[in-house]
Amino acid sequence: MSKIIINTDGASRGNPGPASIGVTLKDEKYNLVACISRAIGHTTNNQAEYQALLAGLEKAASLGAKELEIRSDSELLVKQIKGEYRMKNEGLKPLFSKAVSLLGRFESYHIKYIPRAQNSEADALANKALDGGS
Repeated sequence: MSKIIINTDGASRGNPGPASIGVTLKDEKYNLVACISRAIGHTTNNQAEYQALLAGLEKAASLGAKELEIRSDSELLVKQIKGEYRMKNEGLKPLFSKAVSLLGRFESYHIKYIPRAQNSEADALANKALDGGS
C-alpha cells in the first residue's frame, strides 16, 4: 500500500481527564483499511491528539505506507508538526519528538488541519472509546 490517508482525533473529558483516541486509515480510494479506538488513561486533550497521531503513524508504517496524507482537527498539532508554532509545552515535547521521528520513516507526508465536522469518523471512534465501547 503506497499512500494512506489518516484522520486522527484525541479526546479528553476534563482536560486533563479520562482520554481516548480515534484514528481511521484509508487507501487512495478512501476505502477503510484500519481504525483505532482506545482509551489512553488520564491526560490532556493536546496529549490525546498527539497519541492519536502516533498510533496512526505506527499503524501506517506497519501497513507498509510510503506516502501519508494526515488530517487532524487539532490546529495546534498541525501547526507544530509543520513548524509554524514553536513547541513550548514540556508535556508535549516527547510526543512531538516521537511524531517527527516516525514521520521520517515515510517517503513523504502532508498534514493539514480540517474542521471538526470533516473529522466525524475519527471523532466518533474517540468518543466510543471514552464511553467504554469497543
